[in-house]
Amino acid sequence: MSIKPGSEVQTCDELSAAPEEFRLAVEKIVISHAVNEYYGAQVFDEPAVALAPTPYAKWLTCRVAMEEYGHHVRFSELGSEMQIAPERMTTKHKQPLSIFEFDLNSWTEFCVIKILADMAEVIQVEDLIRCTFIPLRKLARMTMPEEKFHVQFGLDFTAEILQGEGGFADVQDVVNRYYPMMHKFFGRPNSENNRIYRKWGIKQRTNEAMAEDYAARIEAIIVDKFGLQLPPAGAAV
Repeated sequence: MSIKPGSEVQTCDELSAAPEEFRLAVEKIVISHAVNEYYGAQVFDEPAVALAPTPYAKWLTCRVAMEEYGHHVRFSELGSEMQIAPERMTTKHKQPLSIFEFDLNSWTEFCVIKILADMAEVIQVEDLIRCTFIPLRKLARMTMPEEKFHVQFGLDFTAEILQGEGGFADVQDVVNRYYPMMHKFFGRPNSENNRIYRKWGIKQRTNEAMAEDYAARIEAIIVDKFGLQLPPAGAAV
């Protein structure tokens, strides 16, 4: 089988015969998702169960944590099928995203993070739904409804917080501190990795296009829906 840019690769067995550039590009994406889904669940989702204010909130937070760990399991399983060594899908070999360096201390922080961080993940997963590596495409389609639920979780509970005393100030404070961290999430402009992803049809859009889409969606929520303000992306606040 001759695999050229734009060709669909149906199985992991076919992937083993694909050009090295294609194989390495897919590996990078799978490893990144496996590492970051696990690390994010550890530092944000699991600790948030204790921060949740009611049994109902704890129940839904447990569901979010379960799904985030589940995403790690799915990406790790795909990585194993691709013959990626298990240790390469851990933080010992891959640095987690800097957005997880935020020190989570409150329920409000968690709810706002579910909007800001998980919306970015929705956009990333959207870009894999037409991926030319079919096992990754299928995994993206399986993951998408859960990622959207996590954003909706953040929207619903943040709206509830805004109705309480001091809610606007508390939510605005978290937005001011967390949103500037998100500018690195989509990668550098004119990224060579992104160029290779698009060359092979693994991803569809440039980092810049995804970042612009993200900024527009977040503005529609934070500014238009909630009546709050957005600090400049990447600015220290």
